[in-house]
Formats: sequence, C-alpha cells, structure tokens
Amino acid sequence: MKSAYKLILVLIALYFLPGTGNAQNATSTPYKCMVQMTNYVGEGAYIVVSLIDSKGKYEKTLRVMGADKKWYPSLKSWHEFRSKKPANIDAVTGASVTGGDRSVTVLEIDNAKINAGYKLRFETAVEDKKYYEKDLEIPLTTEGLAAKSEGTGYIRYVRLAQN
Repeated sequence: MKSAYKLILVLIALYFLPGTGNAQNATSTPYKCMVQMTNYVGEGAYIVVSLIDSKGKYEKTLRVMGADKKWYPSLKSWHEFRSKKPANIDAVTGASVTGGDRSVTVLEIDNAKINAGYKLRFETAVEDKKYYEKDLEIPLTTEGLAAKSEGTGYIRYVRLAQN
C-alpha cells in the first residue's frame, strides 16, 4: 500500500514539472483546422498549410492535402521552398479536397509563434486551373486563431479551434 501511495505522489509531482504533461507548459498546441471549399468544378484541390515568418518567408510545412507528389510542383512557391529545404512531409500528408467539400485536420502550432508576427498560409492548386499562392493567410494571433477566415480562391473559409 505504501508503494502505491508513493507512486501516486511521484506521478502527481511529475505532472506539475515543466514539460511533463502539464498542458500549460506544452511547447505546441494542436488546433483542429476545418477547411470549407467553394463549389468549383474540377479535380480535387491540393492545399498546403505553411508557417510563414514575420518577413514573409516559409518556415515549416504544417499540412499537405494531396498525397500524389507529382502534383507538388503546381504549388509553385511552396514547392520552391521545399526544394531548397527538403523535409519528410509524410506525417502531414492527406487527401486532396474537392469542390464543395470540407476537410478537418489537426495542425500542431508552436506556442512561441503565436502573437509573434507569424501567419498561416493556405496555398491551393487545382489541375488545369488557376494557382493561388495566398488563397488565405491567417495571422497567428489569438484573434486570428479564433476568427472565421475567408479564402480568395478555392477555399471558402477556414476555422481553427484549439483541440
């Protein structure tokens, strides 16, 4: 019985130590990301969600919606960034999204990037149709993360919610 009591005390202590399970000390936070597409006609859209720094430069790929790598060059700006700084994106890759559909994914956002001049860029491309480098950009602020953000191309809107 004493050993069970000691184990419980150790677990409670570990919970409150920095970086060991206390959500307030987490270095990143998962956000549900719901993307609602416009009612365009055509193939599924390839969408890349990127972290953009305060100077407008790509820092990291957060999500790729579209798994066939042969279409990645159609996402011109992101593909150029990815060619210069190759990274394994398999863990953040999923299906493309067709006109009128919606997709719900999870984005891991570094807490230090919030309210620090960063933004999320949603870049879209559809086969044989127009490419949108900045279909949508969401300021990575407390207000930006809480707002419904309207797209300018294939994306009708995006909503984010802390997971």
